[in-house]
Amino acid sequence: MKFDTPATTNPIDQLKVIGKPVDRIDGPMKTTGTARYAYEQHEAAPNAAYGYVVGATIAKGRIASMELDAARRSPGVIAIVTAENAGKLEKGDYNTAKLLAGPEVQHYHQAVAVVVAETFEQARAAAHLVKVNYTEQKGEYDLEKAKGKAQLPKKEDKPESKFGNFDSGFANAPVKLDADYTTPDQSHAMMEPHASIASWDNGKLTLWTSNQMINWGTKDMAKTLGIPVENVRLISPFIGGGFGGKLFLRSEALLAALGAREAKRPVKVNLQRALMFNNTTHRPATIQRIRIGATREGRITAISHESWSGDLPGGQPETAVQQTRLLYAGAHRLTRLKLAVLDLPEANAMRAPGEAPGMMALEIAIDEMAEKLKMDPVMFRIINDTTSDPEKPGRKFSQRRFVECMRQGAERFGWNKRQAQPGKVRDGRWLVGMGVASAFRNNMVMKSAARVKLDKNGIVTVETDMTDIGTGSYTIIAQTAAEMMGVPLSNVVVKLGDSTFPVSAGSGGQWGGNSSTAGVYAACVKLREAVAAKLGLDAATAEFADGSVRAGGRSMSLRQAADAGELVGEDTMEYGDLDKKFQQSTFGAHFVEVGVDVATCEVRVRRMLAVCAAGRILNPKSARSQVIGAMTMGVGAALMEDLVVDKRRGFFVNHDLAGYEVPVHADIPHQEVVFLDETDPISSPMKAKGVGELGICGVAAAVANAIYNATGVRVRDYPVTLDKLMSKMTLSA
Repeated sequence: MKFDTPATTNPIDQLKVIGKPVDRIDGPMKTTGTARYAYEQHEAAPNAAYGYVVGATIAKGRIASMELDAARRSPGVIAIVTAENAGKLEKGDYNTAKLLAGPEVQHYHQAVAVVVAETFEQARAAAHLVKVNYTEQKGEYDLEKAKGKAQLPKKEDKPESKFGNFDSGFANAPVKLDADYTTPDQSHAMMEPHASIASWDNGKLTLWTSNQMINWGTKDMAKTLGIPVENVRLISPFIGGGFGGKLFLRSEALLAALGAREAKRPVKVNLQRALMFNNTTHRPATIQRIRIGATREGRITAISHESWSGDLPGGQPETAVQQTRLLYAGAHRLTRLKLAVLDLPEANAMRAPGEAPGMMALEIAIDEMAEKLKMDPVMFRIINDTTSDPEKPGRKFSQRRFVECMRQGAERFGWNKRQAQPGKVRDGRWLVGMGVASAFRNNMVMKSAARVKLDKNGIVTVETDMTDIGTGSYTIIAQTAAEMMGVPLSNVVVKLGDSTFPVSAGSGGQWGGNSSTAGVYAACVKLREAVAAKLGLDAATAEFADGSVRAGGRSMSLRQAADAGELVGEDTMEYGDLDKKFQQSTFGAHFVEVGVDVATCEVRVRRMLAVCAAGRILNPKSARSQVIGAMTMGVGAALMEDLVVDKRRGFFVNHDLAGYEVPVHADIPHQEVVFLDETDPISSPMKAKGVGELGICGVAAAVANAIYNATGVRVRDYPVTLDKLMSKMTLSA
């Protein structure tokens, strides 16, 4: 099915199941421990041996030699795989670095070997006996120093955009801002580590793994091993968090496959926590320069956003300027991405790549400009709203309710009580401040397919390789099928995360929910046609409700329709050129209140509000959960998250959950989430959009702006830690 124009009649609009705050159908399995994650597929892969990964202890260089004899003699050892005996390995399409080093080492903790033994303890003990001798080379680990050598990235479609004449527009602006901001390297730090179990059977590989994008992983594994893609099966029914860190094939999956092939039995590999931070991907640090020129009345006339980030050779930039191309009006515009070569671990996608770190800078700059103009920050944002793409005049937004998000948020949060002058509100020893920031994230749609079956018991089974990374995919897919087929939710079975199922959008870029349910919608349309054909009816006019199909005074239960055999509908939702005709984005507003201790500079977030306009909300309960999770990550980015680089040795020092700080329950106060009542018929037949990444975009800036309002201290270097406040605070207790 091709979605070129909105449907005039759409069974999804009944809203009997869709749009309801339904409990997660996978919840009972997860709360009782019966949901099997990748490392727990004991029955599927009996007699599995254990693999333990050995990571490189240098950041750049070559392996001169490896001493393996002691490890081979260690009790229980079955096999050791290195680049020497792994056979020819290609680099996959979605990896910047090789997943198994040798002889070249590209980054610290890059895998150099996997030791396979009968037990985990034996594999770990033997791995510690592996001795690797390196020839170390000098590397570049400091973005600030490498910035001067950064270039426009070749792999980026649009690394630079110009509209109007920024230089003259900025020079002639009566009010100007020119400021630099930095964001640090950050880690996904998900609860479930990267884990896989591999098993071979007659040259065919089955891999139970924790992976967000099944089709990408299947293709990459086949390419890496040099085997036909039909000989690889990936299974990933449950994922304990990903945030982009499991979008791509990672080392533990490849090493499980290599270890199982060498050991001739199933092998399970769980990437140890200390390796996850350097061995896998991370959000790269940025240096951002923002220049804004405006009239004295507050109209932006010129805006420029430049960003520098780093990655391994052949890598990609952090696209931190993309929201600036779309969010605010202004006749003269310049955005530019520069990429430096760094010999740190691979930089790649992390929740809302681009917009999350980009808005950490932009939304402070917008506040700073509002202050220069002596304008309210909310009003400054509102008057610089635009109804069309600022760089493509005439291309309208499919929906843009940004101003409504701002106005409603300000009213609900009590913004009118905010003191514009910093440092004027006290609550005992706490200085109290309010901050605001815009929320923006592009809405992407992906081709997505599904298979839907109806059996003689009236049970509807959905099969698609879509994944659930804790986001609620199982539930919204079940809601879609129930709505389309007119059956209760209890009559729907959802099967996800298997490469033998039709290829879906996968989980990433906040495209998963909208796109995967659209694929299920398309498959259900086919199944409705098959059911209607049993009665000789036109499926377009047939009504599916209460487990039956009715039309023209005739009726048949779905059980009867399938009494002669299972009925199947399968289809793919594809999209035409609507994205060229319309700009599709999601919008919101974040409001935060903080307290800052006058003596210790401790920061406490006191209240948070997010107002989101993101199309139809398919399940308000799970959508709210996504947004408050994103808001929590935004607090982490603002106040604590920082992968600290050892700039001499080239690695992240705090590579565990003890040293890499993330928010805990005590850090997070009441969070309110408001969804505007919105449908977007341009986006998909579901009329929905993504929301899971919108919730993080702008949060960190709202926190930083609130801290400034409380203290008068402007910090442009994230995270906003005690030392940065203490060195500047002049307010007395």
